[in-house]
Amino acid sequence: MYSVIIVEDVKLELKGTEEIFRNEIPEVEVIGTAMSEEEFWPLMEERQPDMVLLDLGLGGATTIGVSICRAVKLRYPQVRVLIFTGEILNEKLWVDVLDAGASGIVLKTGELLTRTEVQGVMEGKRYVFNQPILEKIVARFCQSVEAEVKRQRAIIAYDIDEYDERFLRHLALGYTKEMIASLRTMPFSPKSLEKRQADLIARLFSESEQRGVNVTRLVVRAIELDIIDPNNLEADD
Repeated sequence: MYSVIIVEDVKLELKGTEEIFRNEIPEVEVIGTAMSEEEFWPLMEERQPDMVLLDLGLGGATTIGVSICRAVKLRYPQVRVLIFTGEILNEKLWVDVLDAGASGIVLKTGELLTRTEVQGVMEGKRYVFNQPILEKIVARFCQSVEAEVKRQRAIIAYDIDEYDERFLRHLALGYTKEMIASLRTMPFSPKSLEKRQADLIARLFSESEQRGVNVTRLVVRAIELDIIDPNNLEADD
């Protein structure tokens, strides 16, 4: 027999979740419910459960669940946390709460909470998800792989080396050639970078397109060709 504390600030959803455990997962006992952080901590001090089923948004604050999860894992490392949330669009919250130590996330869509997710968490599994979030994760993974394949093809097709990529990436971030030349990873003078820019223009544009190409147009062209990813631009040290 396992035990759980449910943290949910919508009374109707709280009652519905209790019913799921009572009817669908009877081997897990609900030993407490809380509708706020203030109600939750006294329950934890009184009796630690095997699992906390935690909503991310409490009282209108979407990030409070992340803070609670992090605190639970710090104070009670043996207690597992499963997120049960209606935050179906805020993917950054999913990343944050997994980083805070949650065992998994169940979105309040589709078949909702089932014995499969609860058993997985109780057995010590990490990254326990229900079907709706799995579909989102797989779709994002496929997009990432496809983007990387396109980038690799473009790098081969246009003979892009690591310095070309680094140069274009920092131009996209708004660095001047002087700033780029000062990076430890770029052993070139501003004059050498001018030549590299001219060479890139010659490779990425047809002869009729090359006249008047500036830094902005060069960066846009590199993005269009998938040489650099505008969603993954980070500066070097």
